[in-house]
Amino acid sequence: MQNSINIGDEVIMKKSHACGTNKWVITRVGVDIKLKCVNCGHEIMMDRLEFNKKMKKKVSETDAEEKK
Repeated sequence: MQNSINIGDEVIMKKSHACGTNKWVITRVGVDIKLKCVNCGHEIMMDRLEFNKKMKKKVSETDAEEKK
């Protein structure tokens, strides 16, 4: 897998949400990825392949940064 993603990571998607932001927090990782909008709190689920296509970049790694 290209990008190592974990619960709590903040990502930026290519298209913005209806509320105007494109920042999301990952709340579930598995076959499907569950994302929560940082601005309005709306939650969505998408499969991992779709997520990898729509993700622009990872902003922060909460667990990895705390361990360093």
